[in-house]
Amino acid sequence: MNTSVANPVDTAHALGAQAKAASSAMARASAADKNRALLALAALLRENTEALQLDNAKDLDRALAAGLAAPLVDRLRLTPKVLETCAQGCEQLAAMPEIIGEISGLRQQPSGIRVGQMRVPIGVFGMIFESRPNVTIEAASLSIKSGNACILRGGSEAIDSNKALALLVGKALAQAGLPTDAVQLVQTTDRAVVGELIAMPQFVDVIIPRGGKSLIERISREAKVPVIKHLDGNCHTYVDDPCDIAMAVTVADNAKTQKYSPCNASEGLLVARAVAAQFLPQIGAVYAAKGVEMRCCPEAKALLAGLPGAKLQDATEQDWFEEYLAPIISIKVVDGLDAAIAHINHYSSHHTDAILTRDHMHAQRFLREVDSASVMVNASTRFADGFEYGLGAEIGISTDKFHARGPVGIEGLTSLKYVVLGQGEVRG
Repeated sequence: MNTSVANPVDTAHALGAQAKAASSAMARASAADKNRALLALAALLRENTEALQLDNAKDLDRALAAGLAAPLVDRLRLTPKVLETCAQGCEQLAAMPEIIGEISGLRQQPSGIRVGQMRVPIGVFGMIFESRPNVTIEAASLSIKSGNACILRGGSEAIDSNKALALLVGKALAQAGLPTDAVQLVQTTDRAVVGELIAMPQFVDVIIPRGGKSLIERISREAKVPVIKHLDGNCHTYVDDPCDIAMAVTVADNAKTQKYSPCNASEGLLVARAVAAQFLPQIGAVYAAKGVEMRCCPEAKALLAGLPGAKLQDATEQDWFEEYLAPIISIKVVDGLDAAIAHINHYSSHHTDAILTRDHMHAQRFLREVDSASVMVNASTRFADGFEYGLGAEIGISTDKFHARGPVGIEGLTSLKYVVLGQGEVRG
């Protein structure tokens, strides 16, 4: 399905100008009004569950007719459970404290002035995403709470669902007396509009791509405005010496198999040599039972050989870099902590990496020295998520080092500016 437009430039510029105007109103909106809009949106999602599923069915029928893979079709589904989760997310954001306008770090200077920093909205962000239509609600709700305006461009496969959801967002904004242009959906599937959207620094302050690697690479390459992104999710779990073997088996299992497709699933398993003979056969049996293919270094393969049903392959150099998003994991035996940290910093995508250990000093070194957006001790990498981090929701994960890093929630959609409070001081 392709609903093209005659002039993508005019379309993008109209959206940008409207968003810019709305961003001023959103920046001065009261916390009460923003929360009112979020609660109205939660109520509208529940009231319109059946109607939304009818619109969603159009996308599902089109996807099935086009022969879209089952996992991709599944991502499109707006089930009552998915919509209820969206509604709860709106309510959780409404219950969170207001951070816009907060002044922090106020310090008196010898001159008499007081200097601090105020948290303010970014302004306008553009978000380009694929598949899941519920992202429309996540992005819209975070934008409202953070006092921004946003322009959303969902995947063509979810166009009817996204239009229906965006309509409800507009109604919720209107009910709260906020500008309906604060959240705009690109109503066309014409890709030329995306090219314009990411090249309008006069209107758009930041772009957030959320989808496959090819989409994110294209946006990063062509954008003329800053981009918040991560390209890969090559996450690692390192089983240290000493560790609680039973806990390590449980966590390493969850980190890989709880769900294979998310970017925070572990793709690499590193095991300290001193515990490898005890740990690897146990986790290997778990992976074998679940049909997980293990791509191993020679030492790991020797320790896993003979396990009933085990799918064992020799790891190549590329395997250490790979984000599988599938029931496949790379396994390597390492000398210990130093080797694990070196391996992760060389091969990982700097998304999320975890250590399973009983040694406090090892844990502290891992936290300090592993160069990733999220670093964990004795926990599954699957926790690297805005909701699980208590951010209310997330608009994506950032592996960049400037501004936002890790799950991007309300704070990631804001900036800080210096404020100076004086009583007539002049510089001598």
